[in-house]
Amino acid sequence: MTEIIAELGINFNGDLEIAKKMIDVAYTAGCAYVKFQKRDIDSVYTKEELDKPRESPWGETTREQKEGLEFGLPEYSLIDSYCSKKGIDWFASVWDLKSADFMLDGFETTPLLKIPSALLTNYELLDACANHPRWKPIILSTGMSTLQMLDDAIKTIGKHKIYCIMHCTSTYPTDPQEINIECLPMLKGLYPWTKIGFSNHYPGLMAMTLAMAHGVDMLEFHITLDRTMYGSDQAASIEPQGVFKLMEYVRLIEQMRGSGIKEIYDSEIPIMAKLRR
Repeated sequence: MTEIIAELGINFNGDLEIAKKMIDVAYTAGCAYVKFQKRDIDSVYTKEELDKPRESPWGETTREQKEGLEFGLPEYSLIDSYCSKKGIDWFASVWDLKSADFMLDGFETTPLLKIPSALLTNYELLDACANHPRWKPIILSTGMSTLQMLDDAIKTIGKHKIYCIMHCTSTYPTDPQEINIECLPMLKGLYPWTKIGFSNHYPGLMAMTLAMAHGVDMLEFHITLDRTMYGSDQAASIEPQGVFKLMEYVRLIEQMRGSGIKEIYDSEIPIMAKLRR
């Protein structure tokens, strides 16, 4: 079965209750995982960037906005407990070395770790994640990247530590002409030793339906309770009714793909007896 990741990202806007509601939707729909994004803002952003004016629900600077969006250890400990009680796995994309240590040292039960597209060429981070004493199988996202960049990342991490390679385009939302679903069979051919997935940034179900028809092993999408909420990822996210419809499509497509072997089905035999001449 295709593994489905509902990415909360930062769409919960720093609100634990909103995050719990999003987890509820993902669990009820039948997703395998919920995913977050973890950043140490002083590692990811310069002081000059953080000091810039930026109006948000949390204040008037970029620092206040970023601090308002981020969860820390108390919140993630509650998320860990909540997901465990629900029976759904969770993990995170890590954007810096401190966040990698935060996840790998602090949450042993998380099954995976993701390297976001923006960090695919950050070899210090890749090496640290791959060689951490408590390393987790790694998902690599490939937006803004060439095959050479991907190959260099794979060499740094080690093939045996990669769980899935995710095709995506790093625009939010993505223009249909730049989704490039045909990359999926290409990646399957080049990297047959690992799972191949699709990370969706298109505002709807069409791209994911096409990816499913190409037989992806993993499918990831941004989830939101309401696309009109504050946040840069909301426009490329899927609301609850869309999540339930997507999961219906996913399971139907899995059945419809079949074995690829041309055969006569038992259900066709009576029809064959009536119509075959």
